[in-house]
Amino acid sequence: MGRKKGIAVVIPALLLVASATEAPAGAMAQARLGAVVAADPTDPPDQGGQNGGQNDPGDGQNNGGQDGQGGQADPTAPGNGGQNGDGQNGDQNGGQGGDGQNGDQNGGQGGDGQGGDQNGDGQNGDQNNGNDQNNGDQNNGDQGNGDQGNGNQGNGNQQAVKEGPVASDFVNIRQAPPKARVRPGRNASRGSFTSRCGRNENQHHNPDNFIVAPGVQNGAHHIHDYVGNLSTDGFSTDESLAAAGTTCARGDRSTYFWPVMRVRNQQDNSDQAQQSTADGNVGRIVTPASASMTFVGNPRTRVTAMPRFLRIITGDAKSATNGTANARAQWTCTGFQNRVLTDKYPLCPGGSRVTRVLEFPSCWDGRNTDSANHRTHVLFADQQGNCPQGTRAVPQLRMTLTYNLPNRPVAFAVDSFPEQGHAPVTDHADFENVMPDRLMRQAVTCINSGRNC
Repeated sequence: MGRKKGIAVVIPALLLVASATEAPAGAMAQARLGAVVAADPTDPPDQGGQNGGQNDPGDGQNNGGQDGQGGQADPTAPGNGGQNGDGQNGDQNGGQGGDGQNGDQNGGQGGDGQGGDQNGDGQNGDQNNGNDQNNGDQNNGDQGNGDQGNGNQGNGNQQAVKEGPVASDFVNIRQAPPKARVRPGRNASRGSFTSRCGRNENQHHNPDNFIVAPGVQNGAHHIHDYVGNLSTDGFSTDESLAAAGTTCARGDRSTYFWPVMRVRNQQDNSDQAQQSTADGNVGRIVTPASASMTFVGNPRTRVTAMPRFLRIITGDAKSATNGTANARAQWTCTGFQNRVLTDKYPLCPGGSRVTRVLEFPSCWDGRNTDSANHRTHVLFADQQGNCPQGTRAVPQLRMTLTYNLPNRPVAFAVDSFPEQGHAPVTDHADFENVMPDRLMRQAVTCINSGRNC
């Protein structure tokens, strides 16, 4: 009797174990079918893969992990371990953004921040939602992945559009704080070189970004103005840019681009109007009244030449949700350039133009023309103008764009990603150097000798 009783106790226990292991598997199967959030083409590719635990320079956390071997990496989406989920052990990952070492618990609505409970960033993928501002709620489960690694053209379901701007996003320029100034040192390079490229009079527009979302149409989800290279789109390469024409003088085939400005209560008659409306960007696109592409020196030292095909970005198109760690927006008005706003649009007095100043990093690592997060190969100098150790100063690109816009709140806004609400802090720009080497040497000579060329 004692033996039969023991068997009777063991059998229910085994049934309990079986049911406990089946329940999560069912939940994971449902997670695999979860909704796909839109892509974030500003995020760099995940550096996971075979070595596990490598730092993704765009995150500040340990992304990747031991599971990142599954399929080819999706260049527009961090945290995906390739097109088919998250690598060898990512069988429960739903292909939407799980990053961590054991990403098999990720699934859900886009990996980080939106559902994949026990989110996959950080060492063990557990409870690390939002990952240090750069891989947070809006940045995983990107375009180009969709469910189970499909949709690799960047056509995942679109993020919900956040309404904006709002009246509180606008302020009288006279209320703006003074702009900080750096006092040049004895060895400063005080000159400048301006590449005369026009102001996009030929209406070169598209919603692509070949630097952060290569090979993706509508990878930016907002319209860019372009000056310089005539061929720039989402499929541009160093070779195609080098072979194309340009709007710039002296053979500068570089590409310079930034999100357009719009008057919001006027009709969009552009070819991209339907897509723009779907992305939440409405109104008439306003061509800049002026656009200056000027390279300046360093307040502490002489500059050296940029390498050809150097790619640089400035600002963070997702800073309304990522936070301001990489934000570089500067808004002002003509006649008031000594005052600057970083998170508000300026209301300019009559006769004054809204002005955007987009300053690029200028401390190059001396080796790379790009990096995984498009930031670590070229850094910003510190507040005194000193470049970080291991980098050298190159000419600093400063875009200055002016606009004739209505002087009232909510009347105008910069294009943005759908979920960013047209926040002024999201202003950003991109550049690839395709100057002939002789022209770059000329620019360096002008800057170092204190001339303005």
